[in-house]
Amino acid sequence: MPIKRLLYYSYGKLLEREVRKYRLPVHIGLILDGNRRYAKEMGFEDVTMGHKAGAHKLDDVLKWCVELGIKIITIWVLSTDNTQRDEGEVAALLKVIEEKINDLSKNPIVRKNGIQIKALGNLDILPEELQRAIRKSELSTKDNRNHILNIALGYGGREEIVDAVKKVIREKKTYSPEQLADNISVDDITSHLYTYGIPDPDLIIRTSGEIRLSGFLLWQSAYSEFYFCDALWPVFRKIDFLRAIRSYQQRNRRFGR
Repeated sequence: MPIKRLLYYSYGKLLEREVRKYRLPVHIGLILDGNRRYAKEMGFEDVTMGHKAGAHKLDDVLKWCVELGIKIITIWVLSTDNTQRDEGEVAALLKVIEEKINDLSKNPIVRKNGIQIKALGNLDILPEELQRAIRKSELSTKDNRNHILNIALGYGGREEIVDAVKKVIREKKTYSPEQLADNISVDDITSHLYTYGIPDPDLIIRTSGEIRLSGFLLWQSAYSEFYFCDALWPVFRKIDFLRAIRSYQQRNRRFGR
């Protein structure tokens, strides 16, 4: 084994032993950023190659989460803003997502480890073929209970909150405007979010060096810890993942208190 690989392997094992000593996050959110930049850095003329590499990386991350016993993973693969990009690029990206979701329904990592797949977002704006793939994956994994993989598609944090408020208003349609204003609570909105019934993320990781959430789980991330990683998503390494968890473990979470 070359020296560099040996050092990397040894450091990774040391880091993993370290993070296993302390409390691990139950729910991790991942903003998968950097596919297009990766494609350009690799000299690919077609940025779809970057998206395909990013789709393949998900298998590695699922394995790392399973190994550490992390129960819930939420990945953001398509924002509402993404759909405004060049039409050809969007169509190619949607096809990559469709192929990956179809793969997940029979993926050995998903099947062996009891991972339940759920889709979050405004799914009605997605192509029918992708909606069918989502339904297939959700149905085929609905009885899995060990882990949850939330896939955010056609997702925007502001849109999610607006949708939740609209649902609350429709639910309380017999109220006057004044009564409605006095009776909408935090719990009302929380109960109508896409993630209802799922604990809020403990840790949110964004790859590619960007230091912002861009609307990811705006409501749910009020008390989350954040970690911003320079690595582009397709080359996100296990040591990057472990460093994020170690950083999370070193913080004093006060939840606003």
